[in-house]
Amino acid sequence: MRFIDLPAFGGPEVMQLQEMERPTPGPDEVLIRVAAAGVNRPDIVQRQGHYPPPAGASAVLGLEVAGEVVAIGGKVARWQVGDKVCALTNGGGYAEYAVAPEGQCLPIPANLTPVEAAALPETFFTVWSNVFDRAALKAGEVILIHGGASGIGTTAIQLAHSLAARVFVTAGSAEKCAACVALGAERAINYREEDFVSVVREATAERGADVVLDMVGGSYINNNIRVAANDGRIVNIAYLAGAKVEVNMLPVMLKRLTLSGSTLRARSPQVKSGIAQALEAKVWPLIEAGKVRPQIAAQFPLEQVVEAHKLLESRSITGKIVLSLCKSGA
Repeated sequence: MRFIDLPAFGGPEVMQLQEMERPTPGPDEVLIRVAAAGVNRPDIVQRQGHYPPPAGASAVLGLEVAGEVVAIGGKVARWQVGDKVCALTNGGGYAEYAVAPEGQCLPIPANLTPVEAAALPETFFTVWSNVFDRAALKAGEVILIHGGASGIGTTAIQLAHSLAARVFVTAGSAEKCAACVALGAERAINYREEDFVSVVREATAERGADVVLDMVGGSYINNNIRVAANDGRIVNIAYLAGAKVEVNMLPVMLKRLTLSGSTLRARSPQVKSGIAQALEAKVWPLIEAGKVRPQIAAQFPLEQVVEAHKLLESRSITGKIVLSLCKSGA
């Protein structure tokens, strides 16, 4: 099979299209003929040498795929050869075939193409786990989402809005802000021109945000504490602007704030399976009803993976980038 090799760490140009034997599924795994694979920021960090795969996981890039099951392990109960699934992989998605644990697979919603379905697992697992499990966002609460135009951001906006939260976001251009509002944000704040703390506090009668989802870090860490409401929950899922800052913990104590963070890839199959079950029960109906939809910014054939990474690193897009292995791109 064809796959994207990473012979050395570095810039996008280090990735190479090569051939290798297709993987064999383990007892609890399925083998998927990949129709499309999502491109995510963790792939960039791994390519740069800062995000090693967990023990036993494929070293091939790619954390989410959509396609057809072509083989199953001996203990697999739910899936059969021929089933159309999207899956959160532990690695190996940038290839014509990939394995995934049975519990990390979900049926492709009937109203989505494989390209759209490939944009679901990594972002939807991450958002559900952090916003609804960890931060326990409730209807009527206020959420502030940083990086609103990203794959994570566009997913979080739609899910929070669909579940009746008040959604505020930050983004870096008027175009991105407009796209976020169109997806359900009550207010999109251009961080290059406005102070998000002042905007959110004014819009909420000085109450602030009950939940903050942050992938920026750096100076945002202290500002998140400032913007948080009493009993607020701040969740960090990345630190694009740095993880080390000096923090005054007194407001954390006085506001009774919860500061937390998480990564997804290293969590157990049991935890990921539980997230998948919650998504299928609570989010898949929203997708099938057309209330939530992955936002595809661009798609590239597998052999143009270098261009796909360059575009993601440019931070100029709204939504997700997908590698299509379908001849039609559908």
